[in-house]
Amino acid sequence: MKIIKIDKSQWASGLNQAATAYRLFGPVKEKEFHSFKLLTNGAQPDLSCLNTRLSPKSIVYPQSEVMFDYSLDEGREDHHQMREAAKDYSPKAVIGIRPCDAKAFVLVRLNFDTPDYQDPYWLKAYESTTFIGLGCESPCSSCFCTTAGCGPYHEEGLDVLLADAGDHYLAKVLTDKGAKFIAAGNWKTAAAKEADQTIATLRQTAEGKITSLVPTDNLKSLPNNDLYNATFWEDVSFACINCGTCTFSCPTCWCFDIQDETRGMTGVRMKNWDSCMYPLFTLHGTGHNPRGTKLHRVRQRFMHKLKYFVDKYDRGIQCVGCGRCVRLCPVNIDIRRVALMMNSLATSGEACAIE
Repeated sequence: MKIIKIDKSQWASGLNQAATAYRLFGPVKEKEFHSFKLLTNGAQPDLSCLNTRLSPKSIVYPQSEVMFDYSLDEGREDHHQMREAAKDYSPKAVIGIRPCDAKAFVLVRLNFDTPDYQDPYWLKAYESTTFIGLGCESPCSSCFCTTAGCGPYHEEGLDVLLADAGDHYLAKVLTDKGAKFIAAGNWKTAAAKEADQTIATLRQTAEGKITSLVPTDNLKSLPNNDLYNATFWEDVSFACINCGTCTFSCPTCWCFDIQDETRGMTGVRMKNWDSCMYPLFTLHGTGHNPRGTKLHRVRQRFMHKLKYFVDKYDRGIQCVGCGRCVRLCPVNIDIRRVALMMNSLATSGEACAIE
């Protein structure tokens, strides 16, 4: 692990050089919002944005992904046979990803890479991706990463961590993949004096700006049934319209559905993001739906992230504190308040009221 200095005057040319070996993705402004996009024709990532509206999870885990194609034309020898769809797993790099979004991939991997099952689409895409993180100097008021197992300069999941030091970046190379990317940029790098102390100071300053928190210390000890039957779920779910914004914007949500789409004599089998907030998500073939009301669905979302995940993996909550669901929920349901109610149930036997 080493820290090098990259002068900002050389940054753009180095990225253009790296683009000969990697497909580069970075934040690009579209109207009033930023999104992670493929950078083409020498385009540069806009590293001035606080964060993107949606996380960059779609770079590894597309919203819709064709797995197989097939033909129903019986005049063809291969009719009714699934053919694996062509994929591009050439090296790519995500420039300017926030540490919270990088940590999210580590949590999501727990679902797609298990001892019993490995999702080849997610894993191949993830393994071909290099994550170049940018320390977060100005957290949003809704960010609560420091109490969600993360932080503005968190390193887990990153290959390189960039720290903005004025006229230059301090690049902390964390993995071999990160070292290869720096080499591909052919930057005229130099050893940075007192770089560790500079980054530590930047980290401390950024963490001091975070005022939101999510209490989680009691979640593991709480019995599932006590939480499941808590009286506050009706109040929490009352305003929900089941739009799915919280799950689609969340970097750690991983649910998907597999569907066939056929047109004429050809078709594809594809994987699409799905949401536990949708009524069809748990609808059985019999017509029975075990989560037939929005109360059931809202409770499931929070129980999964803040309780079931904690119990199963013992690695903290299934959340990195990016605050997107807080900012984007059209009816102001706030995961921080829900976590407070769930967590306080253990100490007093009653949940703190929603403000």
